[in-house]
Amino acid sequence: MSLKSCNKVDTNRSQLEVAISGEEFEKALEAAYRRENKKIMIPGFRKGKAPRAFVEKYYGENVFYEDAINDLYPAALESAVEEAGIEFVEDKIDFELVSAGKDGLVFKATVTTKPEVSIENYKGIAVTQKPITVTDEDVEAEIKKVQERNSRMVTVEGRAAENGDIAVIDFEGFVDGVAFEGGKGENHNLTLGSGQFIPGFEDQIVGHSSGEEFDVNVTFPEEYHASELAGKPAVFKVKLHELKVKELPQVDDEFVKDVSEFDTLDAYKEDIRKHLTEAAERRNKDEIENQMVDKLVELVQAEIPEAMYQNKINDDIRDFDYRLQAQGLNFETYMKYTGMNAEALRASFRPQAERQVKVRLALEKIAALEEIKPTEEEIQAEYEKIANAYSVELENVKKMIAEADLVKDIAVEKAAGVVRDALVISEAAASEETEKAAE
Repeated sequence: MSLKSCNKVDTNRSQLEVAISGEEFEKALEAAYRRENKKIMIPGFRKGKAPRAFVEKYYGENVFYEDAINDLYPAALESAVEEAGIEFVEDKIDFELVSAGKDGLVFKATVTTKPEVSIENYKGIAVTQKPITVTDEDVEAEIKKVQERNSRMVTVEGRAAENGDIAVIDFEGFVDGVAFEGGKGENHNLTLGSGQFIPGFEDQIVGHSSGEEFDVNVTFPEEYHASELAGKPAVFKVKLHELKVKELPQVDDEFVKDVSEFDTLDAYKEDIRKHLTEAAERRNKDEIENQMVDKLVELVQAEIPEAMYQNKINDDIRDFDYRLQAQGLNFETYMKYTGMNAEALRASFRPQAERQVKVRLALEKIAALEEIKPTEEEIQAEYEKIANAYSVELENVKKMIAEADLVKDIAVEKAAGVVRDALVISEAAASEETEKAAE
């Protein structure tokens, strides 16, 4: 195979002219004849026994051309693309046969290629980070969560129900004197004041004591999900069996010994403060990374072919499908319950795909500008990292992942490091709304 020429014919479109020698073409023709001859019948010969010259004379000398071209074309095109130093990004290829015969095969293939990319000012990108402050209130809130997890329920005696109590009740609801479906329950635990039941229901339990039976009068909301009950008055027959409250353990050194590896409350609080600080630092790091990526997306200049976005959407949807399967779901069920169609699903993945394609192109260009070339040690280390992460033999990983692809990934990551190391970071006070969102 030889690459005769590679010419840019349009934005992100290149045409390659490829020649295959007469010897290579003849070998492919002979292989096609041997493969197909067993199905061919020629008068005067048993099925599959006609010499190739007779078959070509009977059906035409180009009878095996198509099969031979199909055999040679993929490898020839791949080799030509590599020699031309281009990357095509779409399976759709315009093929044109120039000539075929004893002298060999010549064809043209027009492919969609990666765009020409430019990027400037990628060093010194300005980003902001929030000041990291962990207050005593933050620490106390974490301890409160641990208290809640270690709480126990105790029965209340000698007083009537109050908001915050857990009432154990039987109930049955009636509309116009007739019991309705779904309006009955036994030994139900209802936290008073939680708003779990119809407005007004829990309020009318407050003040009653264990053992009492009483009526609760309510009206279903107009927007109630069961249309046959919406807006209608109802009476619930209620029996209050028991009142319970959540009892929190006292926070002291003994509590700390029970819930942690520490012996004192002070040491426990210090550890909580440390972990809260580390969590805030991770959030800051993630936010800085997001700002950096957003800026790279803004800086990259390229006429990106639609095929690159569609390819990325396909990849993301495939990954999403794998995650669904890992959760015991399938794609059809997800689409049914969400009410989405294929077009809407692809549209939902579009913004993410555009961002990922642009930042990848930006980092590939930066890697080229910075002349980043991973070392053999770095390549080997990355293979070992993947093998360990997935518990796969190293040699199998090398068979599955081409070194050229791994080299690109390492270079992209190192390019991100170049940008990251040159960031100009300043502190900015976080708004109350942003802090709540982070929570």
